[in-house]
Amino acid sequence: MARVNPGEFLRQVRSESAKIVWPTRRETMVTAIMVVIMTALLATFFFGIDSAFSAIVQALLGLLS
Repeated sequence: MARVNPGEFLRQVRSESAKIVWPTRRETMVTAIMVVIMTALLATFFFGIDSAFSAIVQALLGLLS
């Protein structure tokens, strides 16, 4: 890997930094809302699955005693 002097490195960093495109406030809000919605849906799904498996295990353990 080629070594670059500090001045050239800083020029390259400044050049690459100029290419960054930050999301707008609206895009950030829409993305955050989608994350919250998907998290709630997955939490509900896994709660249902966990409850179903818990009921199955409790029923099976009830048969053994």
